[in-house]
Formats: sequence, C-alpha cells, structure tokens
Amino acid sequence: MADSEKKGQQLMAEAEKKLKSSQSFLGSMFGGAQKQEEACELYERAANQFKMAKKWNEAGNAFCQSASIHLTLQVKHQAASNYVDAATSYRKDDQEKAISCLQRAIEIYIDMGKFTQAAKHHMSIAEIYETNLVDLDKAVEHYEKAADYYKGEESNSSANKCLLKVAHYSAQQENYDKAFMIYEEIADSSLESPLLKYSAKDYFFRAALCHMCVDNQNAQIAISKYEDKFPAFSDSREYKLLQKLVAAGEEQNADDFTDAVKQYDSISRLDNWYTTILLRIKKTIAGDSDLK
Repeated sequence: MADSEKKGQQLMAEAEKKLKSSQSFLGSMFGGAQKQEEACELYERAANQFKMAKKWNEAGNAFCQSASIHLTLQVKHQAASNYVDAATSYRKDDQEKAISCLQRAIEIYIDMGKFTQAAKHHMSIAEIYETNLVDLDKAVEHYEKAADYYKGEESNSSANKCLLKVAHYSAQQENYDKAFMIYEEIADSSLESPLLKYSAKDYFFRAALCHMCVDNQNAQIAISKYEDKFPAFSDSREYKLLQKLVAAGEEQNADDFTDAVKQYDSISRLDNWYTTILLRIKKTIAGDSDLK
C-alpha cells in the first residue's frame, strides 16, 4: 500500500511538471495540447495508484485534475468520466465532494445532450442523500430530476423507478397527495402493459393507504375507481384488507382495524413503510400510539 501511495505521488509530480511545461511560451507553441493530454494520463495513473493505497481523497483530487485539463482541451466526455471517477473515490470519505463532482459531470452531460447519463448521476446523488447524508428532501429532489430526464428520453421504466422513490418518501414525510398521485399514475401506466399489469395492484394499494391518511371517505371513492380500472383488484387480499380498514375507519373501531392488519400480516409480512402508514391511519381512528 505504501508503495502505491509513493508511486501515486511520483506520478502527480510528473503530471504537474508536464502541465507546467505545456503552459510555458515555448510549450504552448510546440505540442502544448499533447503535453496536457500526457499530464491527464499521468493524473489518471496517479489516481489509480492512490485507489490501490486506499487514499480516496487523493485519488479524487487526481481525477479532478485530469477532468479540469480535459475541459480545457474540450474533451468533454472524458472530463465527465473523470468527475464520475472522482466521485466514486470521494464517496469513501467525503460525500459532499462526491456530490459536487457528480453535479459537474451532470452539467457536462446536459451540455452534450446526454440526458440519460445526467439522469443516472442524479440517481447517484439521490442515493447519497438517501443513505449517507440522510437528507430525504434532497433525495426526493434528485430522484425527481432523474425521473424528468428519463421521461424525456422515453426511459419510462427508469423514470418510474425514480418516481416510486419519490412517492415512498413523500408519504413518509406526510405529503400524501403527492404520494398517491404518483402511485396512481404508475398504476395506470402499468395497466397498459401485459407484463406489468398485475403490479398495478400494489400501487393502487399504496395509493389507497395514502388516501386514508388524509380522508376515509375519499379513500372509499378512490378504491372504487381502482376497482373499475382494474376489476381483478377486487379479488386481491389487498382490496379485502382495504375494505375492512375503511369500515373500521367509518365506525372508529381501532380493534377491528388492528385485527384486519394482523390477519393480513400473518400471511404477507408488512414492511416498515406499510407499518408506518398504517400506524398513522390508526391514530386518526383512535389516537393510539402503536398497533397492538
């Protein structure tokens, strides 16, 4: 590891010397661009040595040096690639630097008209905010941007994957209107595909629960609409659970609500998202703090 770090430092020194010579009067007149390309190669080699030594910050810095030169040379695709490589290294130690590099890469890809690549890296930023920095507002913001770019490129499957994240966290943050509209939109689009048709059941289920967090009567109306759009929905266990929950809500009967949830959960385990949303619905019925 120590040898790799030392080798990286030597390559950095060579790169800086090469870059400096390209910027002199004679260097710029005779082969300046070639020397800059050679400096980029040296910076990239240095970065890889630092990666072997697990010197992630140094690796990121070296990739950024290469990216800066490539931008000067108008080799935009390579500059963007360097920034992405830098972000990958920075993610080991410094999430904010990683985000900054991904933002630079996104700017370049947008300028080049490569919107799918821009979307991909907005997703990467969203994941950093989601898992490392735990800033759900920022995560949602970047998932939404990714979805917009994917939609523009007709990558609807990838767009929906991002939108489902937006709906998931919107519901967690009690933005139920936004959440159920997204779930309904994706459910409707799923019904248009024979392969995805039956996944609509899950999206309608989630949407209905978000409706219930707002208003029990509106949830009833929504569920009826879902049944009209997708008749098979009425045969599902999710539909039957919703009917019991709505009835419990009408009667303000928390015990019936809890029994219905327990019965469903005994067959199909509810994940944390469902548990959180169901707890909130129960609180609107009886003000209980948890599902007993």
